[in-house]
Formats: sequence, C-alpha cells, structure tokens
Amino acid sequence: MARKVASILKAFSVDLIDVSSGGIVPGVQIPVGPGYQVKFAEAIRKKAGIATGAVGMITEPEQADAILKAGQADLIIMARELLRDPYWPRRAAHALGEKIKPPAQYERAW
Repeated sequence: MARKVASILKAFSVDLIDVSSGGIVPGVQIPVGPGYQVKFAEAIRKKAGIATGAVGMITEPEQADAILKAGQADLIIMARELLRDPYWPRRAAHALGEKIKPPAQYERAW
C-alpha cells in the first residue's frame, strides 16, 4: 500500500518521502532496534522509484554512512539523536574523516 501511495505522490511531483512505519496501528508489533525503519525506506525507494529518507534509531555516523552507501535511502532523517547531540553532524564528519567548515557565526569559537 505504501509503495502505491508513493508512486501516486511521485506522479504529483513529490521529490522525497520521509519513510516511517508510524507506529499508529494498534496490535502491530514492529521489532525495534538500530535502523529498524530503514527496510521500509529501501522498499519504497526501489519499488516506487522515488527518493526516500530513512529514520529509526540511526545514531552512529558509520551506520548512517552505510545506509547511504548501500542505496537503502537517499538521506538520513534524525530526530531524537539530534535532540540529544545537536553537534552530531560535526561529530559524524570527524568520525568519517571529513573536514567541514563551521558556520561563519561560530568561527571565532572554534
């Protein structure tokens, strides 16, 4: 069903879908663990041919990088992890060996 909706949205020029199981259907048990929603993003991306954003306990830079490199999603959408660590993107860049420039407003602080 989700893939069909994604295909319809693509026909209306939707460029990207934030894919989540939603957790709103009573009685449905989705096993929770690191990256547990990624398979849904991957399925929609491949079957509907639309860009997807993956969610679901993506907390480590290497995990996010692997999802993108494997083509399971086009981007990583983070919520709780960025609330816990608002500098996660900087930490991730460092962990993955990327050099990034701080925002101009922060340059004197770093």
